[in-house]
Amino acid sequence: MLFDSWSGLGRVLLVGTLAYLALVLLLRVSGKRTLTKMNAFDLVVTVALGSTLATVLLSKSVALAEGILALALLIFLQFAITWAQVRSSGVQALIKAEPTLVLHRGRFLEGALRAQRLTREEVLAAMRGSGVAMPEQAYAVVLETDGSVSVIRSRPETAGEGGTLPGVAVPDGAGRLAG
Repeated sequence: MLFDSWSGLGRVLLVGTLAYLALVLLLRVSGKRTLTKMNAFDLVVTVALGSTLATVLLSKSVALAEGILALALLIFLQFAITWAQVRSSGVQALIKAEPTLVLHRGRFLEGALRAQRLTREEVLAAMRGSGVAMPEQAYAVVLETDGSVSVIRSRPETAGEGGTLPGVAVPDGAGRLAG
């Protein structure tokens, strides 16, 4: 069916506009962290927000107030989880994956690549994007928790807390990062 009624179109326009404005307002109030570079948990929340908005727009059985409450609930839960994640390493470990070393001192770590389902070509593309022409020019390449790939060009001069590599998963046989 191509057309039911003018009232149906009017409802979509009115409810859609109001639901969209409510979603934008809720996202603005919840802060920048709600839709940052996404880990798996963030992606699920974002998809759920989109699905909820679509349901509110197209389903006559869902009232606007119910839809806005559902959007607010999802955003509140996202806020609560990220709040707890910042304050608890246990919650953080449950929600976020840890970054993984996939290239060390110019050598690809094949086990890590397989485990993370990452190809050499994807790592090389990230290296090119960082201005690294040869794998030997990279000290480390890390698959981050959000799926992005970070390239560290130079070897750290000192080990310790000040560097960016503590907390990165090092596959067996890769050796120590600081040495």
